[in-house]
Amino acid sequence: MTVTRSALANGLTVVSHRMPEVETVSLGIWIGAGSRSEQPAEHGVAHFLEHMAFKGTRRRSAREIVEEIEAAGGDLNAATSVDSTGYYARVLQADLPLALDILSDIILEPRFDGAELARERDVILQEIAASSDSPDDIAYDFLSEAAYPDQPVGRPILGTAQSVLGFERNHLGAYLTAHYHAPNMVLAAAGAVDHAVLVAEAERRLAGLSSEPTPIPQRAVYVGGRRQSAKPFEQTHLMIALEAPAYHQPDYFKSQILAGALGGGMSSRLFQEVRERRGLCYSVYAFSSGLTDSGMFVVHAAGAPDKTDELFSVIRNELEQAADRGFDQTELARVKAQLKMGLLAALESSSARAEQLARHSLFCGRVLTTAELIERIEAVGTADLQALLQKVLGSPLSLATVGPIANLARFEAVADKFAVPASRAA
Repeated sequence: MTVTRSALANGLTVVSHRMPEVETVSLGIWIGAGSRSEQPAEHGVAHFLEHMAFKGTRRRSAREIVEEIEAAGGDLNAATSVDSTGYYARVLQADLPLALDILSDIILEPRFDGAELARERDVILQEIAASSDSPDDIAYDFLSEAAYPDQPVGRPILGTAQSVLGFERNHLGAYLTAHYHAPNMVLAAAGAVDHAVLVAEAERRLAGLSSEPTPIPQRAVYVGGRRQSAKPFEQTHLMIALEAPAYHQPDYFKSQILAGALGGGMSSRLFQEVRERRGLCYSVYAFSSGLTDSGMFVVHAAGAPDKTDELFSVIRNELEQAADRGFDQTELARVKAQLKMGLLAALESSSARAEQLARHSLFCGRVLTTAELIERIEAVGTADLQALLQKVLGSPLSLATVGPIANLARFEAVADKFAVPASRAA
């Protein structure tokens, strides 16, 4: 594996991984600022800015942007998350200069045309409306709000209809000016890439980025709480969260393995007990998400409204039994194999690899080697999982439900019991 890392004079990190067997190159510019970097009056502006970047620059119209990249057979996209925003493309090796020219153009010289802004505002309002029709999206937004109340990390990335309606070009420009600085950005590429060429193109197009530091976002503080929507869906969606290790903490990889053992596939404990043995739902899974300063261990399931209390109770009992009795070597080996498979499979995708390079550079300060990642996975033992689960179950409960609950009193009783740490549960 050939990973090369450089830095421009203004502080921009340039990192690449040459993959000799690949004929295309995936590249992108990632900014270490997303929805968590917004002030209260800016809720949704990071996502709005990402949309508007494609709607014209001083040199290109919105149509010209897509026509140029597609004429070369490439594609262009972007995404906003809680802690970062990425603009990326995939092209043939010879077209790397074109792709970087377009990417740098939309970041450095967005026009924020009034007519385009009005149209894109309507598009985002439809995106918000679509999210409001999705019980999964509603539940996760509620869960984040319950876990991190009155904090940027607890707010929906898309913003609200009210906040989006209030944005004008000056709001977008102010956010870009405050956060799109070279020390807070990474240019990453993977595939058929020559690092020297990548650096030379970056010097040509991105040397003008500000070298000033960016504002430090508000620290995330996990609190816990409950949110409920009685929207009349056919199923009731249940999301449970407890505090988990942050991205930088030593226990982060333990939390990934813990989530896999409990709800990471058809052989996991939750799937076998909740679906296979009891038939309480079609899908149940667990995952652990991490920010740089906090994290959540999440279980998601959806079932019949008249069995929501039973579904919740079975999930709770499975977690508490695992904390009490521990895990065996067979399931630990299975989850480790799954994680290693996912890690190595991602290395075969130039797009996934470029994003991994960027995230490691932004949030770890360096690119972690595959051997290092596998070593961290292999170092986890069954006792580590049990100890971590006991700790996780001692944190405040975050709970989100979307849909009707037939036996609300019994459901609330289960929730109240869940809030008691496993070591003190009756």
